[in-house]
This record gives sequence, structure tokens and C-alpha cells, in this order.
Amino acid sequence: MNELVIRPAIMDEIPAIVAMLADDPLGAQRETLEDLSPYYAAFERLDQDPNQHQAVAVREGRVVGTLQLTIIPGLSRRGSTRSVIEGVRVHADERGSGLGTRLIEWAIAESRRQGCQLVQLTSDVTRTDARRFYERLGFEPSHIGFKLAL
Repeated sequence: MNELVIRPAIMDEIPAIVAMLADDPLGAQRETLEDLSPYYAAFERLDQDPNQHQAVAVREGRVVGTLQLTIIPGLSRRGSTRSVIEGVRVHADERGSGLGTRLIEWAIAESRRQGCQLVQLTSDVTRTDARRFYERLGFEPSHIGFKLAL
């Protein structure tokens, strides 16, 4: 397997990241490749916030995976800092290769480096394979999540 590098994303990689976000049944309903301007604006906000980490996995100069890691200082849990993993995607050509595990391991290591005491994530209830994947990596289904569209 050719060398894989996990590093911060750059603006030029937005089209590849959005394509991966859109490449599943849920993402196809939420994302669009027709107008990338909202994604560029969001990336600028992320890039200016030291608690936001949009990471990409790159192999042979090609973006093959991505995730967003958010660091959240807090008062609960005795003033613990936690991280939240979002938007984990692996390019269709790389699924089953262990890349998802490498991305999550990177996020956990970065969370430790940032002084986090807890790593959390959510996964849509329809993504049963993702739930099994996260449980295999040691995550426990401990909460019920709620969302309110604005």
C-alpha cells in the first residue's frame, strides 16, 4: 500500500472533500457539487478557528479520506476538554482498506495531544455499518442525540 498522509486540509481540496461528503445516501440529500461557495466560506471559518481541524488523508497526491475534529473546552466533567469527530468519509475506492480506522486513530491521538479527556461522535441511526465500526474501535453508544433544523 502506498504511503498515506493525514494532515490539515487546504482550500484547494474542498471539491474532493465535498464529493466524499455527498457520496452516500444521506450525503446525497444534503450536499451539492453545483455551488461550492458555501463550502469555501465554511472552510475559511474553520481555518481561522484553532479548535477546528479539517483533516484529509492523502495517498499519491489524491484526497482519499476526511474528517472534522472539534476541540471543546468545558466546565462539566471537572473542567474537561472534549473533542467531537464529525463528517468522517472514506473515498469509495478505499473503503475496507483500514483507512477509516487510521483516520479515527489520528483523531484520537490529536485529541490526546490537545488535552482532551473524552472523544465523542454521532452517527445516523440508519448507518448500521458505521455504528459497528465505531463500536469496534472502542466507542460506546451512550446517549440519544437530538437535532433541531434552523
